[in-house]
Amino acid sequence: MSEFLRTLVGRLREYAGDRRAPRRRASLPFTLSLHEPGKKANGQRPLPTLSGFTLDVSATGLALVVPAIRIGGHYLAGGDRTLEVELELPSGSIHIRATSIRYEPVDEDRIEEGYMIGVSITEMSASDRERLKSYLK
Repeated sequence: MSEFLRTLVGRLREYAGDRRAPRRRASLPFTLSLHEPGKKANGQRPLPTLSGFTLDVSATGLALVVPAIRIGGHYLAGGDRTLEVELELPSGSIHIRATSIRYEPVDEDRIEEGYMIGVSITEMSASDRERLKSYLK
């Protein structure tokens, strides 16, 4: 029952416009990993990643579609999970640090399988932010 309510509230927000920033529908490729400070340093092997695409993009958040809700044994959503997102804009890639806000299985009537994760952008460089704003215009 709670899954139904979460989906219903998500749909209502879409139609009511309960968003802080205007969203642009866009299917942009990205690579995603968990934020684990210091893991890439000291010659350690790189963190596992997932690839996916966006459903929409705004200056404050993204709707990401991924094939799985976990990387290794770690969930991508919940528990104030911080994610590293390498987003491919037409002008090149930008790096975004984001926090997962919600997730839901992708609608069954879509061709893709997986999960939609709604994330809020928490950090990015000033130059990457300007490139994102340029893209959104």
